[in-house]
Amino acid sequence: MSTVAGIKTCLSCGKPVKGRTDKKFCDDYCRNNFNNQLKSSSSNLVRNINNALSKNRRILEDVIGAEEMQKTTKEKLLQKGFQFKYQTHLYNNKKGNTYFFCYDMGYLPLENDWYLVVKRKEE
Repeated sequence: MSTVAGIKTCLSCGKPVKGRTDKKFCDDYCRNNFNNQLKSSSSNLVRNINNALSKNRRILEDVIGAEEMQKTTKEKLLQKGFQFKYQTHLYNNKKGNTYFFCYDMGYLPLENDWYLVVKRKEE
């Protein structure tokens, strides 16, 4: 907040600010605009990756439905827009298999481009 001759001005548009002594913006629009501009350049990459992870999770959830686990092909996942380069974490089971997870939904690569889709059990 800047002050010109003792008058507080909005950090976003520069108009005079009326009200509380600690008020920095003239209205909610200016406050949102100011904060969105602060976050926009630095968070585009993070936002895009989070969107891809969420989409991957939704696709896996759609494949599995109400089942505990379900098999599908790589082609079907790709047709729905699945991006294999994005996952949140890996899980290695006792047999040495590596599951790739998008939050609580995961998949295990099988032979011939088949995948076993699983949902992580809550502990």
